[in-house]
Amino acid sequence: MNEVLIDEILNLMPHRYPFVLIDRVTSCVSGQSIHAIKNVSINEPYFMGHFPNKPVVPGVLIIESMAQAAGILMLASSQQPSDEQALYLLAGVDRARFKQMVLPGDQMHLHLNLDKERQGIALFSGEVKVLNEVVCSASLLLAKRG
Repeated sequence: MNEVLIDEILNLMPHRYPFVLIDRVTSCVSGQSIHAIKNVSINEPYFMGHFPNKPVVPGVLIIESMAQAAGILMLASSQQPSDEQALYLLAGVDRARFKQMVLPGDQMHLHLNLDKERQGIALFSGEVKVLNEVVCSASLLLAKRG
């Protein structure tokens, strides 16, 4: 799958505003890897409280954006018609490391690899980069429901 824009992303995943944390998929190799982008705007609703005078993207939302990208990879790799697709839920996070803050105006590049999948459980390793610098790395576990 080549570049995927927001309309197709919304067709693949169940999330809606204000919880869509993926703006574009630049590459997706079915059953293997995904590179997605999240453009961070000062208009993000969480900046009103995190933190009003020093806006920083919460780490849990960086992890959630990684999980959404992983879910898109799984849904895009599925052989089922789109109206019958399953839901992939975040089931675990291991080895999460936050190396730098993500600020308004940054563009997060999410790189995830599918390491293993068995019986509806998928293990991913990934990292998030801003300006080619790693800001977060983690291993994620997603579980298929539905």
